[in-house]
This record gives sequence, structure tokens and C-alpha cells, in this order.
Amino acid sequence: MPSSRVVRVRSLDDGVAAESLRAGVERIQSELHVSADFSPEVEAAAAAAAAAPRLPDLDRTDIAFVTVDPPGARDLDQALHLSRSDDGGYVVRYAIADVAAFVSPGDPVDLEAHRRGETLYGADTKVPLHPRVLSEGAASLLPGEVRPALLWTIRLDSDGARTDVQVERSLVRSTAQYAYDDVQRAIDDGTADASLALLKEIGELRIAREAVRGGVSLPLPEQDVDIEGDRWHLEFREQLPVERWNAQLSLLTGFAAADLMIYARIGLLRTLPLPDPRDVQRLHRTARALGIDWPAELLYPDFIRSLDPSIAAHAAMVNASARLLRGSGYLAFDGETPANPQHSALASEYAHVTAPLRRLGDRYAGEVCVAICADTDVPSWVHAALPELPGTLRASASRARAYERAILDLVEAGVLADRVGESFAGVVVDVDDKDPKRGVVVVHDPDVEARVVSSAPLPLGTDVHVRLTVADVGARKVEFSLDAP
Repeated sequence: MPSSRVVRVRSLDDGVAAESLRAGVERIQSELHVSADFSPEVEAAAAAAAAAPRLPDLDRTDIAFVTVDPPGARDLDQALHLSRSDDGGYVVRYAIADVAAFVSPGDPVDLEAHRRGETLYGADTKVPLHPRVLSEGAASLLPGEVRPALLWTIRLDSDGARTDVQVERSLVRSTAQYAYDDVQRAIDDGTADASLALLKEIGELRIAREAVRGGVSLPLPEQDVDIEGDRWHLEFREQLPVERWNAQLSLLTGFAAADLMIYARIGLLRTLPLPDPRDVQRLHRTARALGIDWPAELLYPDFIRSLDPSIAAHAAMVNASARLLRGSGYLAFDGETPANPQHSALASEYAHVTAPLRRLGDRYAGEVCVAICADTDVPSWVHAALPELPGTLRASASRARAYERAILDLVEAGVLADRVGESFAGVVVDVDDKDPKRGVVVVHDPDVEARVVSSAPLPLGTDVHVRLTVADVGARKVEFSLDAP
């Protein structure tokens, strides 16, 4: 599940602000040397691959898979089918796009995917990992189309605990593409079919198990921006319960994949060290800035679960908590049991395997799991790539964070551009170790975290009033100054 802070354009008028947004995004892409376009060689190779995929013998087009994604999505990695088992448990069938059926090691598409690492999202643009003829066409699990996939069959008991897992190459066909709000409405009003109705039941069981385990999956909210004429408006979008239930299926599959790979002593894990206590202290100050009570005795995972994402301040708090994800990375191993394999936020070993159209590493981890379940050798091209993969993925993750941060800076500057000189209530949540007169302030309405400067040392963790001195869309810069007491 990608941990992105995505800013999506909800409405866009062709006015001054829209021109500023598009020009700003173009500058960001130029500065980071990224582009939505591919070279003619890569496009030609992708088109050839789309016309001649390597198809498996197993045909499971008899299963009525469906996809559940944001509205308008075309790069569909996952399709699901849920059912009850005879013993009172559940059968989760999760079909994942089989990118390796189209992309060969060392071909132009593969080399470009290694250069990009992952799809970048922000505002009304997307920089895809693979050419659209694959990612939004031949490899995507679009409705009505027969597609090669890695079919995960995961059995759960009546409490939602995993009892068995199998993954195999198969032909599948999605019967429908749903948006999150469509599924939420159907589940709420009782019109969802038997498979989709179980999404809530299984999702809530898995969320309860997560709480007992001491893990927390951080539901990073999207931010919607409306641009009309020369005005920008930014707000957090409320995450629907169905999105959290759906995310639990992806997590369930990632946990199963990690267990398979650790057992076989080869694979690629997603890891996260324990958080720095200083970051946790900073989050306490951020909660205060947003007016959220966080009792000292309440542990971080329980605090996150207590938040209501439908409340803007709580959504901002979840966003700020992404700081505790710093240090996440990938661990490749081949022939040995990995040391320190856990993802601390999830309180378990975990692997990325459910988004191969959008993340490079998922293709390799999925390939390992298929080989393990088939009791065949892991392909030599996977062995050869594993040592370098963590570095490649670390570099692409850094680029993605820079892209997302730049987009957010651009939008925040646009939102505040006509409010320079106004005073805002806030809390200083961080002070520069080298210069105590510089730091970071969180203000509310709009919920913005930005630089603050003062003529005297900043009062860390203190309620303050700050004045907006800079909101420069071109420079993507927002800065406040501390008002005199």
C-alpha cells in the first residue's frame, strides 16, 4: 500500500491559479528530472510486450473478481473475491497484475522501470512506472478483460487469522470496476453482493487483530484542492471505512508474502525501525497545535486509532504522523535468515507485493513467492537483482518524497497567497538545533506546517500567534514570523 501524501485536484477552472499550478508542476518535474513521457524505444518495447504476453495455463476466469479503486483509476493492480469457507472461516482470493508476463529482465521497459522505481502522484499529474499501454492497458486488471495475474488464495479462520496461503499464475477476469464510494454505499444500504459484503466483515476482523498485535497502519489522507479563477482551496478528504477494509487485504497479502520468503530464506522485505523518541515528542506538540488531546499514558498506535479522519484536525494529525515512517526501507536476503526484519509500525514482518504496476520491488517479491509455492527454483534474474534492489528502491522513494513535498509546498503557497500579512494561531512544534530563532509552526484553518522565524529563541511547544510573511507560489515557499507577545 503506497504511503504517499497525495494532493488531488477536485475542481479546476482555467484561470490564473490553474496556470500557476500547471507551471509549478512542470518546474517540479524539470527540477527532479522526471517525466510522464517515455522514449520511443521504451514505448515500442511496451507495445510489443502488450501484444504478446506470456500467458499461464491455469484459467480462473470462472471467479467473479472485481476491482475497488479511486474513481477514474486505470492502473488497476488488484482484483478481489471473498467467500466463506465450509469451516466457518473465509477464503480471500486476491489477483495481482502479473507484470513479469510482459516485462523481461534487461529489456527497455525493465531498464526504464529500474530507473524510475515507482509511480509519482501529485495534483492532476502522474509520472508512471511503466508506459500506459501496459500500466493502464494490457497489464491492468480492467473489467471484462482476461489478464495474467498472480492469484493469491489466503484462508482465514472465523477470527480472521491466516491459516493457509497459496499463490500461482493464473488467467483472471474482473467483472466490474468499483469506486470506493460505490462500494461503501452498497455495503451500507445492504445491496452489496455476497463477496463485497464480506469486505467489511473481514476488514474489521483484521483491524481488530492489528490492534491486539500492537500495530498501526497509517491511513495517510489525501488532500483535495479546488482551483477557481485566482483562488485556491485545500482540505483533507475524509477516508471511507471501505478504504481501510480494502487496505487490510493488501496488508494481509504482504504479511503472507513475508512469511513465505523468510521461511525460504530469500526475498525482499519492507522494514521500519522503531521511531525516534524525539519524533514522538514532536507529534505530541503537533497534537496540541491541532487542539487534539493526547494523554501521556496513551501509546502511539492507540492514539492513532482514536482519531476520526472525518475531522480536519485529526486528518492533519494522521498526516503529521508520517514522520514516524522515516527510516523505512527494503531488506533483500538470499540464502540466510534476515536480521531485524520487522516493520515496527505494523508489528510484523511485511513485504510489498500488491502494486507491481506502480512499484518496482513488488514484481521481484511476487516472483519469489510464486516459486516458493510451486516448489521451483527462484529465477536467476531475481537472484541477480536482489543485492542492488534496496538501493534502487531507496533512491526512488527519496525522489517520490521530494516530488510529493514539492507539490504540497506549491499548493500550500497557492492556498495562502492572498493571506500574506494575516495573523494565525499556532504552536511551534520544532526548533532548529543550530539556530533557535528558526523552526516549524503548525497553524490550523488551513492546516499547514511551515517555517517560522523570530527575533528571539522560539518557544518550543508553546501556543503562539504568527504572521504570514511569505506565500510565494513560484518559489513554493511559505514562511511565518512570530508575533510580538
